[in-house]
Amino acid sequence: MSIIFADGAPDRMVGPESMRRALRCVIEFAGDTHSMLVLPPDGTRPHAGAGLLTQMLWEEAHASRFDVMPALGTHVPMSREQIQHSFGTDLPLAAFLEHRWRDDLTRLGVIPSDYVHEVSGGCLTDLMPDYAVPVEINRRIVEGGYSAIVSIGQVVPHEVAGMANGFKNVLVGTGGRDTINRSHFLGAVYGMERMMGGTDNPVRKVLSYAHKHYLAPLRIIYVMTVMEPDGAGGVTMRGLYAGDDDEAFEAAAALSRQVNVTVLDEPQERVAAFLDPREFKTTWLGNKAVYRTRMAIADGGELTILAPGMHGFGEDAEIDRLIRRYGYRGTPATLDAVRENQELQQNLSAAAHLIHGSSEGRFRVVYATDPSLLSRREVEGVGFEWRNLGEALAEFPPDRLREGRNHGVYYVSCPALGLWATRERMNG
Repeated sequence: MSIIFADGAPDRMVGPESMRRALRCVIEFAGDTHSMLVLPPDGTRPHAGAGLLTQMLWEEAHASRFDVMPALGTHVPMSREQIQHSFGTDLPLAAFLEHRWRDDLTRLGVIPSDYVHEVSGGCLTDLMPDYAVPVEINRRIVEGGYSAIVSIGQVVPHEVAGMANGFKNVLVGTGGRDTINRSHFLGAVYGMERMMGGTDNPVRKVLSYAHKHYLAPLRIIYVMTVMEPDGAGGVTMRGLYAGDDDEAFEAAAALSRQVNVTVLDEPQERVAAFLDPREFKTTWLGNKAVYRTRMAIADGGELTILAPGMHGFGEDAEIDRLIRRYGYRGTPATLDAVRENQELQQNLSAAAHLIHGSSEGRFRVVYATDPSLLSRREVEGVGFEWRNLGEALAEFPPDRLREGRNHGVYYVSCPALGLWATRERMNG
């Protein structure tokens, strides 16, 4: 079996009835749902539609044991308020489990370095000849005794894997330190602009290898949404897919490329991107504004990031420290730092993030922050330019700018929901 359910088109509006129908198909395919573990995204992906789907699955499954483990990856654990905002108040808080990416892990196996070097064209051979990728996931997925495991999330262009979700939601979202570090660094060195918006890339091949050799026996079912911004701050579900292998994911990715990728004829000299303060507190997340617009920005251009909620860099203290120490200095400087510093060798996802967040000197990145939350000295200390938030909001008022081209600036209201690129860069 591959595709369990598929409903999607660029002009489709997937409503509650179709959602419940999809979940009933998932329950029927699972067979035994008396004990269920659900792996939805965390609060950093509020547009995925996963909160509602998780609630519906709880209602439809009638499981005697129903646990929810948000796929945090490296992110900060969800608070009680965030859980209830994302998943409602009907699900008991006791059902929610915390994934700790440095602990509570089971190693399933290793992806051999020969395979990694082969699918990546040897981009890491000189730097790290032995680049095997351990496959570690939260031990509860393997040892929890669940009769059914369901991964829920959104397929959307992504800087690490080309397209988010599918096997990534388990292997990274509930993955261990080594799996996260090595998959992220592989994608960064290979080059995110070669991957974003596609599924044929080294990171996806590594994830598929891990599924084929290690995850498949767990019979995880993947429920995947495709969401399109509606231009008014909300989203419309254009697609809903479910399956137990690559096929459903590929179908969702094909639709996402139609509704989440904006292709421009010419590069933009000035781009402004807004980061919702409820969602973006650190550059670890906020640099989506850099990742997703970089292929649309002209050489010598300027990206201004309106970041009213920004108060730091990393999602935990250690990664925050590493970002402050090494900064967003570009690929050559970061690779040199990895060669010379064991602390970066042990935190390769942080090194990958430093590469992802740099414009490589091609365009200016200006973070507009509240200086009482994140100061000019701090922002400039990691390699970005700084601007006072109030001054930037006066020039780029989000309530008055329309999505896309405005006089003198291209405005992006929610960079997490898409990818912007010139035709030349998308085809290159």
